[in-house]
Amino acid sequence: MSASCVGGLSKLKSLNGLFAIYKKPGATSADVLNTLKETLLKEAGIKNPNPRKRKKQDLKMGHGGTLDSSASGVLVVGIGSGTKMLRKMLSGSKKYSVTAELGKATDTLDGTGQVTLVKDYDLVTSGDLEEKLKLFTGDIMQVPPLYCALKKDGKRMSVLLKQGHNVEAKAARPVTVYNLTLKDFSPPLFTLDVECGGGFYVRSLVDDLGKAVSSCAHVKELIRTKQGPFTLEEHALHEHHWTLEKILQCLQPCSDEQNTPPDTLKADSHTPPHPLKADSHTHTPPHPLKADSEHTTTPPEG
Repeated sequence: MSASCVGGLSKLKSLNGLFAIYKKPGATSADVLNTLKETLLKEAGIKNPNPRKRKKQDLKMGHGGTLDSSASGVLVVGIGSGTKMLRKMLSGSKKYSVTAELGKATDTLDGTGQVTLVKDYDLVTSGDLEEKLKLFTGDIMQVPPLYCALKKDGKRMSVLLKQGHNVEAKAARPVTVYNLTLKDFSPPLFTLDVECGGGFYVRSLVDDLGKAVSSCAHVKELIRTKQGPFTLEEHALHEHHWTLEKILQCLQPCSDEQNTPPDTLKADSHTPPHPLKADSHTHTPPHPLKADSEHTTTPPEG
C-alpha cells in the first residue's frame, strides 16, 4: 500500500462523529451506506474496496434508522466511535413529509405493492382528515406494516413475505407522535407533515388514517426532512459531495464523555406537546390487527 493510500485511510479512520447524507428513492439504506463507504475508501486510495466485508473492516460506519427503499431524505451516518451515538438517532425525533392517495390500499402500504382494496373517497373532506389526525397524535399504539425491516426467526419480515412464507403481524407497540399537520388536500392525494419518535411507521399511519375516514389509503411519496438536529436542507450531503473534505466540514464530533452526543444533539430532545398524564391510557388506531398476533421485541427501525 502506497504512502498516500496509508495517509488517506488514516484520515478516514481518524473520523469520529455523526453527519447526514441524502438517500435517494430506490435503494435500501444499507445499499446507500455501502456506496458511501466504497466512495470514501476509493478516495483514500483503496483499490476494489468491498464495503460489505465484515472482517478486518477498513472503515467503521453505520446509519441511524432505516428508510424504506422507496423513501428519500435524511439518513444519519455514524463513523468511527460515532456509531455508538446512533442509538439516540433511532429513538429520537424525526420529521417526514408524506403524500398519500385515498381510495386504494396495497399490501406494502405504499406504491410499490399490489392493490388489495379499492374504496370510494368522494365524501372525504379535508375537515374529516384533520379531525381524525387527532386520534394519532400523542402516545398511541401502532401495528407495524407486514412488509418492514422487523425480524421473525432472524429474517426480515419483508424478505420472508417475498419468499412466499406466511407472516403474522407484530403486536401493536407504543409510539409517540409529536405533531401531525395536513398541508394539502387535492383528492385523491393529500400531504401530511409528521413529527414522531423512534419506531414509528408513516405507512401504518396512512393506512390507519384511510380506514378512519371510511375509505383506504397508501403512501405515494415519503421524504424524511429531519432526524435529530440534521435537516434535509441544511445538512444532508448529496452523492456528489460524498468526499472526505465535505464530511470533515459538517461532522458533529463525539463528546469526551463516554461518546455521548454533543450539546447540539441533546438540544433536540423533544417532549410531546400533549404528554399523557400518569393515570391516562393509550389508545389503538381504528381497525387494529388481531391482538393475539406474535410479538417479538425488536429495536426500532425509525
